Parts: sequence; structure tokens; C-alpha cells
Amino acid sequence: MRQEQPLSTVAEYEQSIDRLISLALSRIRIFDRKLGREYNQAPRIELLRAFLLENRVNRVSIVVHDASNARTDCPRLVNLQRQFSHAVSIHRTQSLARGVYDPFCVIDGSHVARRFHYNSMRGVTVLNDADLAFELVKRFEEIWEASQPAVTGTTLGL
Repeated sequence: MRQEQPLSTVAEYEQSIDRLISLALSRIRIFDRKLGREYNQAPRIELLRAFLLENRVNRVSIVVHDASNARTDCPRLVNLQRQFSHAVSIHRTQSLARGVYDPFCVIDGSHVARRFHYNSMRGVTVLNDADLAFELVKRFEEIWEASQPAVTGTTLGL
């Protein structure tokens, strides 16, 4: 049964993402302007780690407009990517996708957390809505196609 809950703060949106991660069975897709401090917080990293340990085929795909802060502000996420390099991907949008402005998270093609604009506090969490999730998965895949790897779990160089 479809459930919808309005979100009125960024903190509620981030809590919603954590809640949805805990429900994930196979696939997590996240799009945002940049990685927030929540991606370096132990509770979120532990949720992601538990999800990845649950099944070898589980995947986390993240696309951001600006990945410049990933290594400095989110070392726990980068370390998680190093540990699960086959399953965690972090991409940065190229110019074709820079006009996308609504951060969202889609879990398993069923659950969604979405802000209406990255400068706005308002958003919504929707559980058990395959149609909405399908639309956002399709949108995510388009953004993914217009992106490139931004952060890897390995250090290049000598």
C-alpha cells in the first residue's frame, strides 16, 4: 500500500534516506548536488555496509554535480567504496545533466525520498509506489549516462 509523508527540512530528508536504506534489498540510487556530511556519519555508513554485506549483487550508485568534497569531507564513504569497489560507484555529472535540480533517492524500484529543489527544504518520502520509482529510476539512468566516475576507492600514482 502506497504511503506518502511530506518533508519540510533537509534533516527530515536525510533521515528519510537512512530509513529507506534500511529497507533496501538490492539497489540504492542517489542523486544530489554534492555529498553532504551525512555521507561521513557512522550510522549511514553502517547502514550502507550492512546492505552491501547482505548480498554480493547489491549495488549503491551515487551521482552528484560536485564531487570535489568527497575525499576530504566523506572519507568513510570513500573507504566503503574501497572495501566494496565492485558495488559502490560515485559519479559526477557532465554538462548535459547540470540542469537537474531535485535531489532524490530511489530504493529497489519501490521507495523514494525526494526534495523538490536542492535549495528548498520541502520534499516527500513515498513508500511502495512502483510507478513513481520507475520514473525516477529512468531519470537516474539518464543522469548516470551523462556522468563520469568521480571518486574511486584506489589512489592513483606511485
